[in-house]
Amino acid sequence: MVSKNILAAAVILVILIVSGGFYILQRPSAPAPTTTPPFTQKAMRLRSSDFEHNGRIPAKFTCDGANISPQLSWEDVPEETKSFALSVVDLDTPMGKFIHWLVYDIPKDTRSIGQGEVPEGSKQVQNDFGKKEYGGPCPPSGTHRYVFTVYALDTSHLAGVDENRDDFFRLVKEHTIAQTELIGLYSRAPPR
Repeated sequence: MVSKNILAAAVILVILIVSGGFYILQRPSAPAPTTTPPFTQKAMRLRSSDFEHNGRIPAKFTCDGANISPQLSWEDVPEETKSFALSVVDLDTPMGKFIHWLVYDIPKDTRSIGQGEVPEGSKQVQNDFGKKEYGGPCPPSGTHRYVFTVYALDTSHLAGVDENRDDFFRLVKEHTIAQTELIGLYSRAPPR
């Protein structure tokens, strides 16, 4: 038979273990170490002094006017950018997307393009009008959306484009580290 002293000692030991464990379970955990959150890059932004986002593109920049490209400027570019590319695409044609302008190898220090300008050193790809130069909005009917997109690329030279729009979009996608877009709207006046 177990002596009363041993039994009492065992009960006390159990009480100490349980209460100590309870204390451990109830003790508040140490606060998480504080760290400075990593720097987050602002999203690139694209603007034009010629029209607002989702605003009407003036006729000057269309087939009904001088048919020159509008002014564009962008900011908050990632530091690792080596060059830029630019596309202008009509989203609303019956046959799908219609390409108005493709430009690549835009130098990394470029932050704006003036009206009717092409950045020095850059290259253009043939558009759906069958020419390399900018072709302005010229919708057959209704209001169309024209998406101006600037891509920040991780390469200074987009090798392999070979003046082909499919190659342009494939290679731009492979090398894009950030992009931004501006949408302009245009509809032609009905004939009188």
